[in-house]
Amino acid sequence: MTRASSNLARALVASLTLGAGGLAEAHTKSETHTVWRIVGPTVHVTFTLPLVEANRLAPQGVSAPSNEQVSRYLAEHVSVSGAGKPCPAAAPVRAIAATQQFRRFELAFRCASSDDIALTSSAFFELVPSHVTFAQIETDKGEFIEQLFTRDHRTVAAAPGGGPLESAGFLEYVRLGILHILTGVDHMSFLVGLVLISRRVRDLAFVITGFTLGHSATLALAVTGVVRPHAEFIDALVALTIAVIGAENVVVAAHRPRTVAAGVGVVLLVMALGRLAGWGVLPTPLLFGAGLFSVCYLLMSGHLHDAARLRLVVTLIFGLIHGFGFASNLLEMRLPASHLGELLFGFNLGVEIGQLSLVFALLGIVSLLGRVRLALPRPIVVDTASAALVGLGLFWFVSRSY
Repeated sequence: MTRASSNLARALVASLTLGAGGLAEAHTKSETHTVWRIVGPTVHVTFTLPLVEANRLAPQGVSAPSNEQVSRYLAEHVSVSGAGKPCPAAAPVRAIAATQQFRRFELAFRCASSDDIALTSSAFFELVPSHVTFAQIETDKGEFIEQLFTRDHRTVAAAPGGGPLESAGFLEYVRLGILHILTGVDHMSFLVGLVLISRRVRDLAFVITGFTLGHSATLALAVTGVVRPHAEFIDALVALTIAVIGAENVVVAAHRPRTVAAGVGVVLLVMALGRLAGWGVLPTPLLFGAGLFSVCYLLMSGHLHDAARLRLVVTLIFGLIHGFGFASNLLEMRLPASHLGELLFGFNLGVEIGQLSLVFALLGIVSLLGRVRLALPRPIVVDTASAALVGLGLFWFVSRSY
């Protein structure tokens, strides 16, 4: 490892650190989910709220709002119009059964005709300006539309077509994937961690393969609507993967797996106990599970002579998390249902081009500078950059969790 490569690593870490504050808030922090089923002139709406969002509607001094309070709020902030005229409610808003940690409500509207139906949601924007509401729109023609309500985009057309990707070609999908990697500092930080921990080309091939398989699978599941995890949880877990991959570098270099694993485990345990006391938004089981996984992985990697194949499995798991993170960008656009297969392939190809370009650029610079003999011991570079990744990952994780 060279002196210049050391400076390169430090420059990367410095640039990541400078962007940490803004990026900690750059991801979705407040969201709800809706399903709009259109049957002729009638529109049925299912509005799902995580408890943390529903509780924003509670009167001062009350921990949670009543069903009547939430129903009244939704009636005032959710509407439908047809042919430019408001559609009256077909039935009162009512609460329906929901899984734990969520509340769900049902609305219905009847328009004069099925022409030019438009859907509107202004819920929560006055409380959280960065709030987003995911919308799955199902028409009576069997069309499936993904859409997103934001503060600046509160009304959407129920008919398919007209989205920013509707007329995009395959190369545009590839470009989106490349840009997502090269402009996503958290994903680049994770890739830097993979490069640091890979001593051989074979090791790097293992981790890149695992990461690719993982993010490809969950990106497809999320974009097609099969699985839609809470984006707030995913953002936090992406940050945790950066901290864990940095911690593994420290474990391998320092040969102190118990100390490092205990440090990471204590942080997550304290956060889990804090969640039981009502602090933070990540579920306690998620924090306990993430802590248990992180501790076991760090202990195992610290005792294995060659952990390359273990990293294939672990980076596959990390890739599953990052894939949901990739999907959040795509879901901010109106996805063309007829081109989802082409979009997914192109976007995934772009992601691979972006991450391989970054990896090979780093390796090429290191190799080039090594030839001019501006060398520093590899441990100095790895320890410095890995410690920075741990600190940066934990900072993002805690920021996104609270």
